[in-house]
Amino acid sequence: YVKIPNGRDTITAYLAYPERKDPAPAVVVIHEIFGMSDFIRQTAEQLAKDGFVAIAPDLLSRRGGTPASGDSARKLIAQLDTDTLTKDLDATVAYAKRLKAVRPDRVGVIGFCWGGGQSFRYATNNPSLRAFVVCYGPGPEAMAIARIRAKGLGVYAENDARIDAGLAEVDAAVRTYHKDYRYSIYPGVGHGFLRTREKPEVADSAWGHVIRFFRETLER
Repeated sequence: YVKIPNGRDTITAYLAYPERKDPAPAVVVIHEIFGMSDFIRQTAEQLAKDGFVAIAPDLLSRRGGTPASGDSARKLIAQLDTDTLTKDLDATVAYAKRLKAVRPDRVGVIGFCWGGGQSFRYATNNPSLRAFVVCYGPGPEAMAIARIRAKGLGVYAENDARIDAGLAEVDAAVRTYHKDYRYSIYPGVGHGFLRTREKPEVADSAWGHVIRFFRETLER
């Protein structure tokens, strides 16, 4: 773990390095509504194995860090405001860009569930991002999509009616503003399928798409 100073506060983040000699692209990992978890740490480690520097901030750091209980984490996350989240993500990106192991012009973001929505929203706020991945998270307001400069990839689940209901609106905004956002809806799985691995072959296929996308957008 590393400590990232941000004004009067300090953000704790999990940092994973790839085994490579040359500077690597960086990917910021935004956690689910449960806060920092084994799944998020494992995701950071997997990104490192796939060749990226991965950094996962605990966005409950200002509240003393992710509590042991998922319900408590949920309640705390529901109280977070977007301006503070943007500041904490900005501080995380700035920290990553300063690392010698990172190519500072090659930074992307990925988020899951609540974090998927935050990944999409953050792409509307940070024009320096080159890529963003949304894993079964809601889209931002249509007007905000106009501000996105990064290329985006969406990973959605067939059995996830609440999130999938918003895709028509996202589609319309992406077309209206000529943004590069492609997505797949994976069959036979529900919300959170990359964590639950209810169908491992589907989760592996989706992850393969994510890595190919990051290699296309961040390595070239």
